[in-house]
Amino acid sequence: MTRAEILALLDRRQTAFDRHDAVAIAALHADNGVVESLLAGTVTGRRGIADVYQTFFDAFPDMVMTIDDVFIDGDHATQVAMVTGTDMGGFMGVPATRKPFRLPIVFLYTFKDGAIAHERRIYDFTGLLVQIGVLKAKPA
Repeated sequence: MTRAEILALLDRRQTAFDRHDAVAIAALHADNGVVESLLAGTVTGRRGIADVYQTFFDAFPDMVMTIDDVFIDGDHATQVAMVTGTDMGGFMGVPATRKPFRLPIVFLYTFKDGAIAHERRIYDFTGLLVQIGVLKAKPA
């Protein structure tokens, strides 16, 4: 894929994310696309990928993602982003805490045949759980 094609696909992903449309996001992945996430582990296929996104959208219905930087090298891209939201839907079987979070995240992508073949997410999962009150941090 060209740089312009990758940027256009990532723009479509952002638009779908802004709408919290998990199915539209998953449709940008290859049929056998893979997502690696601390929360979900390794998920293969569009249905599973949509489920991973939907889990976050259900738990954090006001979630917003702001892209800070995009780096592209051949068929690989990296997005540096900030995700914010509030635990309104409950998360990991715990009732909603109504606490906000701010989560820096990095997405690593590999593209093939016009789709996302592989997506890996790097973020501070423990920090997220502490912010929303699922885990308690020990005072310093």
